[in-house]
Amino acid sequence: MKKIKNLFPGIIASFIIALIATELGKLAPIIGGPVFGIIIGILINNIVNKPKCLDLGISFTSKKILQWAIIVLGAGLSFNQVKTTGMESLTVTVFTISTAFIAAFVFGKILKVEGNLKTLIGVGTAICGGSAIAAISPIIEADDMDVAYSISTIFLFNIIAVLIFPPLGHIIGFSDKAFGLWAGTAINDTSSVVAAGYAFSNKAGEYATIVKLTRATMIIPISLIFTGIMTYKKKKEAKLNQEVNYKFSKIFPWFILWFLIASILNTIGVFKGNSIEYINIIGKFMIVMALSAIGLGCDVKKMAKSGFKPMLLGLIVWFSVAIVSILVQFITGQI
Repeated sequence: MKKIKNLFPGIIASFIIALIATELGKLAPIIGGPVFGIIIGILINNIVNKPKCLDLGISFTSKKILQWAIIVLGAGLSFNQVKTTGMESLTVTVFTISTAFIAAFVFGKILKVEGNLKTLIGVGTAICGGSAIAAISPIIEADDMDVAYSISTIFLFNIIAVLIFPPLGHIIGFSDKAFGLWAGTAINDTSSVVAAGYAFSNKAGEYATIVKLTRATMIIPISLIFTGIMTYKKKKEAKLNQEVNYKFSKIFPWFILWFLIASILNTIGVFKGNSIEYINIIGKFMIVMALSAIGLGCDVKKMAKSGFKPMLLGLIVWFSVAIVSILVQFITGQI
């Protein structure tokens, strides 16, 4: 009971920051609540000496509530919604996701970017920005610093994309559908995809949003792949250290399984009416809460030691994905 009581100060602090960040996100949807949350958290942690009594709750929020948020978001995802568009955009989606991971691995190695940070930048660019980073970070055991840096990197290129994609799309001569597919596969965060899509046209905005939703479902297989990789690594380490108490159940990210179950329940119609809308609101708020807590645990001086290379890697990966999306559309006759 005492341990639970010790969690409350940090959880409440994260909750208050999340409330402020969510309201700011409504005023500036291109930036969004999650980014505001992490920025406010970082500013507080590095300008004000936060009380030690917050630490336990902050750690709990950044890890456990983050996992619960992913499960809740799963309940707002219906596979029926992505079926038709998913098949139309599948080729482009597969190529852009593959490009993101290959570019992150190859250029990350060249630039000597640390493993987890490199992975998170690749995942965030490949799938859906902050949500994908949030889902993968517990699996690969990434620290808060890597999560904060990768989300900041993804955010920067989201803003650039929102500003330059619509005029570029008109210059190139994209149709509404072609631009929607480009925005939906080459921009990371959902709010940025929506902003860029509707800035081009209403039809492009609608199509881009559905493509983005389809892309978000890739969190499931990608998470399972990383689970397999981490399981193999842990098993290998256990053998090298002659550990006999290795257990798969301790490594497996059960929250991903519950995410999948929640998505299936939505697909078969368990959640009805406005409940899905409320589920999405709660899930997104929990993400903002978790990222606020991550910000509260971040030391800017330590982040600065990573230098500009992760940011450069983010630029290279994002540019590669944007170009490949256009090339695949051109080759397959969708442009």
